[in-house]
Amino acid sequence: MNLIGPQGTRPEQGKLSKGPGMARNQTAPTAEEDRESSREISVLGALWPFMRPYRLLMFTATCALVLTAGLSLTLPLAVRRVVDNFRISESALLNQYFLAALVIAALLAAGTGLRYALVTRLGERVVADIRKAVFDRVIGMSPAFFEKIMTGEVLSRITTDTTLIQSVLGSSVSIALRNLLIFMGGMVLMLLTSAKLTGLVLLIVPAVIVPIMVLGRRLRGISRENQDWIAASSGNAGEALGAVQTVQAFTHETASRAQFSQMTETAFDVSVKRIRTRAYLTVIVIFLVFSGIVGVLWMGANDVRAGLMSEGTLIQFVIYAVLVAGSVAALSEIWSELQRAAGATERLIELLNATDTVQDPKAAQALSQPVKGEITFQDVSFAYPARPGVQALNAVNLVVKPGETVAFVGPSGAGKTTIIQMIQRFYDPDQGAVLLDGVALPDLQRADFRQHLAMVPQDPVIFAASARENIRFGRPGATDAEVEAAAAAAAAHDFISALPEGYDSFVGERGVMLSGGQKQRIAIARAILRDAPVLLLDEATSALDAESERLVQAAVDELSQSRTTLIVAHRLATVKKADRIVVMEEGQVVATGTHDALVAEGGLYARLARLQFTDGLAAE
Repeated sequence: MNLIGPQGTRPEQGKLSKGPGMARNQTAPTAEEDRESSREISVLGALWPFMRPYRLLMFTATCALVLTAGLSLTLPLAVRRVVDNFRISESALLNQYFLAALVIAALLAAGTGLRYALVTRLGERVVADIRKAVFDRVIGMSPAFFEKIMTGEVLSRITTDTTLIQSVLGSSVSIALRNLLIFMGGMVLMLLTSAKLTGLVLLIVPAVIVPIMVLGRRLRGISRENQDWIAASSGNAGEALGAVQTVQAFTHETASRAQFSQMTETAFDVSVKRIRTRAYLTVIVIFLVFSGIVGVLWMGANDVRAGLMSEGTLIQFVIYAVLVAGSVAALSEIWSELQRAAGATERLIELLNATDTVQDPKAAQALSQPVKGEITFQDVSFAYPARPGVQALNAVNLVVKPGETVAFVGPSGAGKTTIIQMIQRFYDPDQGAVLLDGVALPDLQRADFRQHLAMVPQDPVIFAASARENIRFGRPGATDAEVEAAAAAAAAHDFISALPEGYDSFVGERGVMLSGGQKQRIAIARAILRDAPVLLLDEATSALDAESERLVQAAVDELSQSRTTLIVAHRLATVKKADRIVVMEEGQVVATGTHDALVAEGGLYARLARLQFTDGLAAE
């Protein structure tokens, strides 16, 4: 668990990072360190593949958008007619002008409602597809990927960042396009109405563009920084809540609260900077725009008094000027939203484009059926990406024959669990190869060969579901009778039956309603139910009491008769019956043989046996 504090560095360009949350200096990322690509609105183009399937919906929404923009520009013409003909004697004609204005307003309202419904649906649909795509990508990444990024940050990207994109696609983009059309159409109609007044209006355009560019650049950096801190606080909270019992056991609640509070307050402080900068931008733009309008209105009033234009023409021009000014102000605000969405899009695209160190081959080989379960290590050397200078495995050569039970023993850090991970191809060797039935694992589809493996990890994973569904996770198509038979073989049937709703009892998040031994027995039942030709047991009985261990060991012995079984254990009593024991130290195989042969040989295994058996009996 992270007990240090927020990270002070910005992720390097093109790489995933853990974000704020791991360094001591508590310094926030700076805008200057922000990735270059996040400063470009063009990154939103990466959303197009998700929008392409809904081209018809986008076309219909665009038609509604153009209609509403056109109607907005038509309304001032009707107002001009009404004002210029207000004193005419024919009331019927005047009524027609008012009726036309009312019809335009009704069409505008209907078009706006249609545009809102279509665009909002498009945004929700696209964001749902993005969330699924990101999850689909991340759930298949190798463990090396999660050494670079916290799961809490991944969840933040899937939720917070996609919410930003939904807001932009479901609202901001359509509003921006509508205001852009109004701006361009309004400028043309202003020019046709009065070229003189339009020229005066254009004089203020540079004064509006400059603050948008200057403050907008600063706003981009602050927005990205804000999202980084939000993701960091989410990751910190997820980490603390995921280990809540450890936090409470070590009375670390106060420190955890302080750390989360500090990160949350930092995120708030950065958001305040973003809000302040955006407020400055809004104030400057609106003041400049409407000051110009007031000046133009004053000059237009003088032209009306001089008889150079009619009252209706002046009002028409003013309405167009207000529409254009409003569109400019709206575009300035939407620009900042687009910048935030660009940063969020970049973060999501990072996940979608992240390179996995373990990849399936383009032309995969197929395993011969039935799978025999022969496992071969050929001169395998490996160091974890997070510890490149430490060899976890060093030139390991090993052949496990089909149906053989092989146990791996040795001190902590000897490479036993790494052997299990290499067999599952969570990592690829830096040197050498791991083969299943004579085929190198990188030549096989991971899903194809992993279905022939059953795994019981040292820390059993229990899902927030019923006991039955947790066991059925090993083979989703299994019947209830098969689930219960697997539980019985793992010595889990009795305690599951005693739960309030038996096999249908909810066991809580991460199995909090179960003891450590009960969780491990459910994990063993899951592996038994999978009925795979290769069984991997990583300290599978470490959390069991003596009676349960005896029962489970008997089940494992029976289960291993017809399949290749690899057992990692510290307690040598659990591996004495193995066909072969592999002794490991510092990533190397230092001895192999049966229990009796290794004891007689002396060396590391004999020393471990003496410590566990002789000294243990003396202690009793």
